[in-house]
Amino acid sequence: MTAGLKTIIYPVKDLAQAKALFSALLEVEPYADTPYYVGFKDAGQDVGLDPNGHAKGMTGPVPYWHVADIRSTLAALLTAGAETLEDVHDVGGGRLIASAKDTDGNLIGLLQDTAAE
Repeated sequence: MTAGLKTIIYPVKDLAQAKALFSALLEVEPYADTPYYVGFKDAGQDVGLDPNGHAKGMTGPVPYWHVADIRSTLAALLTAGAETLEDVHDVGGGRLIASAKDTDGNLIGLLQDTAAE
């Protein structure tokens, strides 16, 4: 079972330009603003900008399903025919992410927080 889609990450080539665009769209300043990730919160949604996304195989925005057990969820996706794009890894603060591609080429992100959301 998932906690739903709460996060979407966009691969971007020009982080400064993308940050300006999403600041204008969401009418908020980012809560995270680093050279490797810019994050916004809007209406319960986390919107991230990843300047390294294209290099990781992201071909467009990736929706992240929040799950209780990322490793078993990824294993289930692989058993069902998905292909790993990004294996499970910690991105800071105990937050684990991974991504896969289904047989139609759709990107599926997985996210597990160790702390309560």
